[in-house]
Amino acid sequence: MSPLVRNNVTVQGPGGPVMLFSHGFGCDQTMWRAVAKRFEPDATVVLFDHVGAGHASEAAYEPARYAGLEGYAHDVVEVIEALGGGPVIFVGHSVSATIGVLAALSRPELFQALVLVCASPCYIDDVDYSGGFLEQDIQELLDLMDKNTADWAAHMAPHVAGAEALDVQEDWQASVCRINPQIAKTFARATFLSDHRADYARLRTPTLLIDSRDDVLAPEAVGAWIQDAVPHSRRIVLPTEGHSPHMTAPGLTAEAIARVLDSGAGLHAK
Repeated sequence: MSPLVRNNVTVQGPGGPVMLFSHGFGCDQTMWRAVAKRFEPDATVVLFDHVGAGHASEAAYEPARYAGLEGYAHDVVEVIEALGGGPVIFVGHSVSATIGVLAALSRPELFQALVLVCASPCYIDDVDYSGGFLEQDIQELLDLMDKNTADWAAHMAPHVAGAEALDVQEDWQASVCRINPQIAKTFARATFLSDHRADYARLRTPTLLIDSRDDVLAPEAVGAWIQDAVPHSRRIVLPTEGHSPHMTAPGLTAEAIARVLDSGAGLHAK
């Protein structure tokens, strides 16, 4: 199956620099629509769904391939190759930030820059590292998901979208509930139990970090750790609540991306 079909790839824009937007857990490509459209006049804007999400091919799902985040990173590389080989400006939210890091490490020539929105290489606290959760906390969240995905999504929605963004909460909960439950549970474990700190520390691709000021899932200490660990990185903290500023504050997110992109790319938020 072609990667463009497998991952339900859509392409908009007149040409020029390629911006590849990658969605987070429980989401699909539509979660990027308000940010991505602001760049369509100046760039080639590419959206896609991870296997198992949105309108990507569920038939392409292989449990062994997608047991960890590396399988999703391989998909990103294959999509870029199918588009012509890049290099691309990769914009990834949440777990897709880590997926982008893994893809860039495996094929650095395909990536012009990374934009990582609310990234976290590890969600579990460790010695000299504050990921935001104890291991017991994460296990309890995964146990809740095993029992009832809808209840888990309702519990997590205020953290994902912020307490006041009720419409975004509803949108995200509905998206989670559309995913095959077994695929969602496997992806959740790959997301919340993985530790990719060593991978972030090896990254050499120019990187922009965009964080939310009040984010339970990726707290301030995590963004500060990434900035210290990743050479050639720059960080912007938006005055937003929740884990999804691209959904709750798309204008601010687009402006942050546009301000720091290479001036030669000619990209501006509209």
